[in-house]
Amino acid sequence: MMTVGIPGLILIILILLIIFGPKKLPELGQALGQTLKEFKKSTNELTNEQEDQPKK
Repeated sequence: MMTVGIPGLILIILILLIIFGPKKLPELGQALGQTLKEFKKSTNELTNEQEDQPKK
């Protein structure tokens, strides 16, 4: 898998600033954080359910 270095991150941030503007970026970051939090929570719940079920 390819890794994104510092120049790549700077380029991504500049493109996001151009597209969305500086006022919209904090809202997008917050929405992304909440989405990742919910995904992690549901993933943990699924793995816990799998561990709790008896093996056949």
